[in-house]
Parts: sequence; C-alpha cells; structure tokens
Amino acid sequence: MKFRTKLYLSIGSLLLLISIIVVILMNMLEQSTVNMHVVVNELYQRINMASDIKYETANIGRELREITTQHSSDNRQAATNAWEQSHINMQLALESLEKKDTQEESQELIAKFKTLHRSYQNLAQQVMTAKNIDQNVEIQPALWNEAELTRQRMLQIAELLHGLQEQEMKNELLRSRETYNWAVTVIYIYLAIGLTIGISYTIYMIRRMTKNLNNVTTVMKRVTTSDFERLPRIEVFYKDEIGEIALAFNKMAKALEEHSKLEKRLIEEAEEHSWLKTKIAEISTMYPEVETIQMLAEQLLAKLVPMVGASYGAFYVKEIEDCHPYLKRTAGYALSHENKRFERFGFGEGLVGQCAVEKRPILLNEVPDQYIKVHSGIGEGSPKNIMILPVQFEGDVLAVIEIASFESFSPSQVKLLEEVNSHIGITLNSISNRMRVERLLQESQALTEELQAQSEELQLQQEELRTTNEKLEEQYEASEQKKKEIEKVREALEEKAQQLELSSQYKSEFLANMSHELRTPLNSLLILAQILSENGEGNLTPKQEEYIRTIYTSGNDLLHLINDILDLAKVESGKLEVVPKEVELKQISDYILSQFSPIAKQKQVKFSIELGEDVPDRFYTDEQRLQQILKNLLSNAFKFTEIGSVSLVVHKVRNKTMDKKLHAGDRQTMSMLAFSVIDTGIGIAKDKQETIFDAFKQADGTTSRQYGGTGLGLSISREIAQLLGGFIEVRSEKGEGSTFTLFLPHFEQNAKSEETSAFEEAAVSLEVNQYQLDEDNLTRKEDNLKQHGKSLLKDKKILIVDDDIRNVYALTIALEQYEMDIIVAENGREGIEMLQKNPDTDLVLMDIMMPEIDGFEAMRRIRKKPDFSTIPIIALTAKAMKHSREECLNAGATDYISKPINLDQLFSLMQVWLYRKEG
Repeated sequence: MKFRTKLYLSIGSLLLLISIIVVILMNMLEQSTVNMHVVVNELYQRINMASDIKYETANIGRELREITTQHSSDNRQAATNAWEQSHINMQLALESLEKKDTQEESQELIAKFKTLHRSYQNLAQQVMTAKNIDQNVEIQPALWNEAELTRQRMLQIAELLHGLQEQEMKNELLRSRETYNWAVTVIYIYLAIGLTIGISYTIYMIRRMTKNLNNVTTVMKRVTTSDFERLPRIEVFYKDEIGEIALAFNKMAKALEEHSKLEKRLIEEAEEHSWLKTKIAEISTMYPEVETIQMLAEQLLAKLVPMVGASYGAFYVKEIEDCHPYLKRTAGYALSHENKRFERFGFGEGLVGQCAVEKRPILLNEVPDQYIKVHSGIGEGSPKNIMILPVQFEGDVLAVIEIASFESFSPSQVKLLEEVNSHIGITLNSISNRMRVERLLQESQALTEELQAQSEELQLQQEELRTTNEKLEEQYEASEQKKKEIEKVREALEEKAQQLELSSQYKSEFLANMSHELRTPLNSLLILAQILSENGEGNLTPKQEEYIRTIYTSGNDLLHLINDILDLAKVESGKLEVVPKEVELKQISDYILSQFSPIAKQKQVKFSIELGEDVPDRFYTDEQRLQQILKNLLSNAFKFTEIGSVSLVVHKVRNKTMDKKLHAGDRQTMSMLAFSVIDTGIGIAKDKQETIFDAFKQADGTTSRQYGGTGLGLSISREIAQLLGGFIEVRSEKGEGSTFTLFLPHFEQNAKSEETSAFEEAAVSLEVNQYQLDEDNLTRKEDNLKQHGKSLLKDKKILIVDDDIRNVYALTIALEQYEMDIIVAENGREGIEMLQKNPDTDLVLMDIMMPEIDGFEAMRRIRKKPDFSTIPIIALTAKAMKHSREECLNAGATDYISKPINLDQLFSLMQVWLYRKEG
C-alpha cells in the first residue's frame, strides 16, 4: 500500500470512525427519543384508558340511576343503550389496558375490577330486570346499595389504575431523563473512544511509517561501514512507498554487491595484469644488457624461477649436429651434481625433447619423490610440479625451459610463463641477429677505418697532385712537344701488349696442353702403381713393394711439380685468386701436426706447434693457400734441419710495426697473425736471403749442392702471401737456423668473404681438394652406402671413353678388381655408338680431350637421347683450364674428377651415383 494511500486511509478511517460513532450516537439518541415517545404515548393511552374506565364506571352508575328513574320507555331504552355502550367502552378500555399494562399490580386490579364489574353487571341486570318487569317497583336498597358499593369499589379500583398509570408516567419520564443523560454520557464516551482510537491509529500509522523510515535509515547508515561485498537488507513488511524504497534499496544493494564483486574481480584482474606486466617489464629490462645466449639463459632463469615461486630451472638451446637438431643445456638454476647428467636431449627424447616436438607446454603435477632433488644447506626436497615450455620463433623451436616448484603453479604464474615464453623466442632470435650484426658492425668499422685511412691517403695524394699539377702546368709546353714521341711509344707499347697477351694466351694453352700431356701418362702410372702397391694377389716381395711405393711417390712428386709450375704461371699472369672463409686455427694446427709428425719422427727431429694466448680461435683467409704456404715453409725447415727442432709458433702482432711491409691498402688492418716457422738447420747467408724468393733460385744453386729442390716453393709462397694481404719475413744466421714468418691480416668478421670474385682460371689441385671435401660430406650423408661396399660395384657395366690406351688399360685393371664389366670406346662418336649397343650400361667414364668428337660434345649428344638422359656420367680431364668443372657439368656430366685419378675418390663417386641410380 502506498504512503499516500495509507495517509488517506488513516485519515478517512478516522473520519469514518467518527462518522460511525456520530451516526450510532444519533441513532441512539433518536431511538431513545422514539422509545420515550412510544412509552409516553403508551402511558398516555393507558392513562386515557384508565380515565375512560374511571369515567365509564362513574357514568354507568348515573345511567343505571337514569334507567331506574326514567319512566318513558324510550328514555329508558336510550339510557339502557348508553349504559350498555358504557359497559362496552369500559370493557374495551379494560381489555386494552390489560394488554398494555403488564404490571402485576395492575393486572391484579384489573382482575378485581373485572370481578367487581361482573358482579355489578349482575346486580345492575337484576335492577334493570326488576324495572323492566315493573317500572314502579322499588329497588331494594340492599341491592342498590350493593350495586352502588360495587360501583364505588370499581371506581376506586379505576382511580387506583389511573393513579398507577400516572405514576408509571412519572416514573417513565424520570427514566427517560436518566436514559437521556446516559445517552449523552455514552455519546461522550463514544466520542472519547473514537478520538482515542483515531489518535491511536494515527500514532500507530505515524510510528509504523517512522519505524520503516528508521529501518531504512539505519540500514543505509550501516551501508557506509560495510565493505560492499555483503550489504545489509531492509526487511519489507508492507507494500507501500517505504516498501518500494526498501525493495529498490535491496535491488540497489544487490546491484552494488554484484558491482563490488565485479569491481573486485576487475581489480584483481587489473592487479594480476599489472603484476604480470610489471614482471614482464622487469624481465624485459634485462634484454638490452644481454649480449649472448648464455647470458640470456642465466639471467632469465635467475629472474624467472623466483618470480613464479619455483626452486629449480634449466634452459636448453637448440643446436645442430650432423644435420640433426638436439637440445643442449646452456644454463641452470639450483642444479646439483645428480641433475647434471641430463646435458642434452634429442628431439622427441624425454619430456624436454617431446615438448620441442609437440611445440606446446607440458605441466606435470604430483611428481614422484625421487624424480628430482633440490638441495640447500640444511636439507633437500622433491618438487611436486614441473612446467616445460617450448621457446618458438615463427613456428621453429629455438629452446626449451624446464621449471620445477614445490607448490602448484597459479594461473597468473602460468600466464606469466606463457607471456615471457612468447617473448623469449623473439629475444633469442634478436640476440642471434644482434651478434651477427655486431660482427658485421665490427667489420664495417674496420672497413670504415680503412676507408678513412684511404681518404687521408687520397688527401695527401691530392696535395701531391696539386703540387704535381703546378709542375705539370709548367711542363705542359714541354709535354706538348713530347706528345708525339709519347704517342709513338704508346703505339709501340700497345703492340708489345698485344704480343704479350698473345704470348700469354699461347703460354696458357701450352701449359694446359703440357698439363694434359704430362698428367695423361702420369695418370696410368699412378693408377697402376697404386694397384701394385696394394699387392692384392700377395705375389710381390717386400723389395718389390718398396720399388712400387718409390714409383708412386715419384709420380706424386712429379704431380706436385706440375702443380707448382701451373701456380707460378698463374701468379705471374695475375690469375691466381683466393677464396677467403672462416678458418679455425685449431684445425690448421691439427692438420699440420698430422702432416709433419711422421716426417719429424722419421728424421728424429723435435716438432712442436705453439698457439699464443691472444690468438683468436678463428679468422678469415684462404685455408688451402695458408696450408700451402705453411707446408712449403715446414718442408724446407725439415729438409734443411738434420738435428735439433722445428716449431711453428702462431702469435698476434700489432699493425704499427708492420706498416712498412704492408701495401697502402692493407694498412687499415688493426692487427696481424704471425705464423713463425723456426728451425735449427743450416741457416741462410745474409746475401742469399733475398734471392731465395726468386723463382728457380736457391741458396746453393751449384751442381754439387747437398739439398735438392726446384726453388719454386718460396717464390710461390711469397706471391700467395701477398694475395692474402700479408707478406713473409726471414731471419737467419749461417749455421744457426732460420725463422720464416708469415704475416696475415686478422679480420674479425667475414666481410671479406663477400668480396671474392669467381676464378678466371681454376687450379686443378684446388678444385680436387675442395671437391673431395664435398664428396666426403656427401658420403657421410649416405649412411647406407657403406653397407654395400664392393657389392654395389659388382657386375656393373662400365663404359670407358678415352683415346689414351694407357689410361684405358690402367682403369680397366682397377675396375676389374671389383668384378665390373668393362666396355671401351676410343672417342666420343664410338662412345655414343657403344652406348646405343649396350643400353644396359650402368655408368660412363668420359675423357674430355679426344679426337673427332670431344667429351663435351659427346655428353651433350648422350643427354639428348631420352634413354640415356639420367645415366651417370663422370668426366675425366687432365687439362687445367679455368672453370673445367662447370663446363663439364653444363655439358651434361653428372660429376667431375681430374687426372691423375685417385682410385679411392673414383670408387667413392661411382658408389654414390650407382647407389642413387638404384634408388
């Protein structure tokens, strides 16, 4: 009920109550008045009746006297009728009074009156009868007296009745006055009761409303002291405005509670988000300081493990070994000795490797007690929860993080790990790129310094040119006069240059042809010598085996001599180029040690290699040319040292002391590596220390010299050293030994590797060695190849196309030892015909330089035939022309090998391509 309705209802009820009371009181007054009127009228009628009885009683005595005194019959009849009428009236009044007056006394008087009336009527009848009988008869006095006495008694009774009625009237009026007074009193009482009820009801309504308002106020005041999570409620008793306010307040309280819960949840989420972002930012602040992946792993675990309440951590970084990736532990947190056994995992190995394969986190709960132990100074315990996370960058797993905790990881901690993990991959990649960029930056700085030095030199040159220009202006007139002479000289020089170019071309062709002509017989000699040295049938004596080894060694010496002559020709023509790459000094040291340790042991000379502490692990140069120089220097050292020692010392020197020896373009290098070959041999005289670097010149060049040699090694070494950006120094005393030092620039980054141009003329020995390395790598990848061995070559049909019967004979003998079927063709045309006659041929060995159709054209024609488009063809050549390998492959060769042929290399190539052909 609404508050307004309540007010209306309360006031209306009060008015209604007063109205009802007034109406009731008015009704009471009216009823009292009516009753009083009724009583008064009734009493008045009863008084009138009593008066009528009294009157008629008095009247019947007079009429009876008239009856007795009238002599006329008419009068007597009239009097009789009047007398009878009086009796009738009296009888009616008496009956009416008897009915209306129920008082006992009145009833007794009426009863007596009736008795007396009957007696009087009887007496009167006697009198009247007597008169009727005889009008003159005298009424006996006794009868008359008796009648009169009876009438008097009746009159007395009538007067008593009249007196009773009048007394009743007086009593009734008194009662009416008392009733009126009582009614007025009752009215006042009712009014007082009505007012009391109205006031009480009004007070009740006011208190009820104020009570509800107080309840609302009290509850609202309690809201200010509550925490908005559980607000007080207003009890709703009535459906009025206060009830609506209470309902609205309760709804508001519920909404506030929900809002408070939502706000609390949002605050918790915001705090969690803030905590998460703070921790991520705290971890992110260390990224700029990290320079290496090792430092990143250590600092990340040091921060991340305590952040998530963990007590153990390990960081595994992906590395690749033999094309197979694996995870190696780089850093740890709270590692113990028993934990260090798990240093590496393959992909799919253990949970760490499985995490890397699945590329999703792995969470372990309730880990067994003996799974892992975490130690401290006062005890040890087993973590119960382990989290393993893959670190990815663009879908590639770069690392895996393993964290263990005694407590369960909370959702915020798991989210922190996931958020941090999502950034680690980017950081790992950026650190790797940054390390790469730093290396490039160092190279760039070195180049910048070099350019700056060149700029300074150019400025100096500009000054010199300016000075020279002034002189040239002075000499301009003189130069004009000599211009014609210079023009003549220029024409002569151009003619000489053309002649030199033609001569150089003839020389190159001559050397190439000489190389082919020398290598061709040398090829068969070395093949047959190698076959004989193996003594497969076991029918050679030890002396014969020694002869064969001597023949084989001499052939190899001849091959080296041919290579030296070719190298010298290339150096003189300026066509020998280098291929710089990253070189590990440890590999160079191991290679030199393996090459010369047997020689030192044979000559009983002490041999050692020393690497300085400041020497870097790797630097950039041409590894093959470096090995060639060191082998030449060490070969000379061992050749001229009979007793004592030979040592190779590698150390780092500053560029300041080397400026005079370096070319102008090389002075920008900050430091150099010095390779010193020190021996205790015969030494070199002062006047011979310069001439030994000239081609074909030696310290002792007489026919009676004690030590042999061509005199090409030092000359070639010096030229190669200059191509590598360095130089060679010699310090020696006659009879006290010598020290040959190779100085090479130390580049700390691989910028030089991008400046290498293609070879104009390929050195056969370089191609062979490089190709051998490629084949070795290829052979290692073909794991199943080793299982086949000779069985793979057995019963294979091989076509040899070569115009030199000596090579054919040597190759046939070598291949038949593996039970292969050999067919032979002398030139390219016969090779094509023989291949068409034998379509089941498994492999072709194709010589290049042949009459009629050479090897290039023959391979092109074979490749055009669909049946032989995939047959393996190995090109054999002894001509040391530039890009020989590329030309052979472009012509259709499957692979390439140079003469003289190394049988192990040839068999290895044949096994590879036959294995691939079989599938």
